[in-house]
Amino acid sequence: MDKIRKIFRWETALVGILVAQIFIFGLINPRFLKINVLLGSVNDYISICIIALFVTFVIITGGMDIQAGSIVGLTSIVMGLLWKVGGMNIWGTIPIVLLVGALCGAFSGFLIAYTGVQAMVVTLGGMFLFSGLAVVISNAAVSSAFQGISGFPAEFVQLANGKSFGIPNPFIIFIVLIIFAYLLLHKTKYGRKIFLVGVNTNAAQYAGINTKLVIMSTYILSGMGAAIAGIVLTSYLGSSRADFGAELTLPIVTAVVLGGTIITGGKGGVIGTALASLVIGILKFGLQMVGFSTQYLDIPVGILLIVAVAIRSVSAAGGLKFPTFMKSKGQRQKMAGSAK
Repeated sequence: MDKIRKIFRWETALVGILVAQIFIFGLINPRFLKINVLLGSVNDYISICIIALFVTFVIITGGMDIQAGSIVGLTSIVMGLLWKVGGMNIWGTIPIVLLVGALCGAFSGFLIAYTGVQAMVVTLGGMFLFSGLAVVISNAAVSSAFQGISGFPAEFVQLANGKSFGIPNPFIIFIVLIIFAYLLLHKTKYGRKIFLVGVNTNAAQYAGINTKLVIMSTYILSGMGAAIAGIVLTSYLGSSRADFGAELTLPIVTAVVLGGTIITGGKGGVIGTALASLVIGILKFGLQMVGFSTQYLDIPVGILLIVAVAIRSVSAAGGLKFPTFMKSKGQRQKMAGSAK
């Protein structure tokens, strides 16, 4: 039975969903089955893929991060400001942008870990704070928040629009980050500490683990992941804007939960999140290709989130629990007998 369970893991189901999506959308629009179209589509949802990998770390500890989308916009506009107004080399702005993302994550992570404020409250505040800062910085660049900064060097634009060995660069970046995140979470002592903190914070603390530092570090990683997404998105679109990432919160959380990470912490994985982010990305891209209005793309993503949470909750509870009045007469008598 253990071997069967390993074969039919949640990740295997996600692969099946991914294949089914490609097949169904391919039947409706044969152009969807072209390899270059499929690989190129990752550009449209690369931000979800990158950020979800590191939000997985946060949720495994029992936390929540809904500010990552705002950090994307902030880091994007900071990059544009440093390049256009500050006169910096575009490649020299990347370490600073990563530092900005890390500081944003550290700020929220510190409040969550060391003051005990709920993660949802802190990151909700962070979402408004960082998006507001992005607008202020955008105005400092003598540009409206929605117009943004454009005219980036061609070599930087090629970072996300070019190919290496016939494969789009964003897809290569995603694969590299999957490997990095997988090794960090599943093959290091640090990763084991993250799982232990998620399972039981008090027990982890008694075991000598600096639980507060571990929790804070996961938000730093999430912030840096958002910064990477901001860099790639800026390169892909050839402009930096304060509102980049504004609609990413729902898809990111959905990707993490759909990937098998339990919302209460203690269980999850990078591979599941990576596959789930592709499922969501292909779903949104496929619906657009078959003529589905972009205004309604959040509807199927929301349904996925609800279904994923429901399935994981039922699985964790050991099956469906029906109210007493829905049980048969024999079941009710047996329950009454047990109570006596």
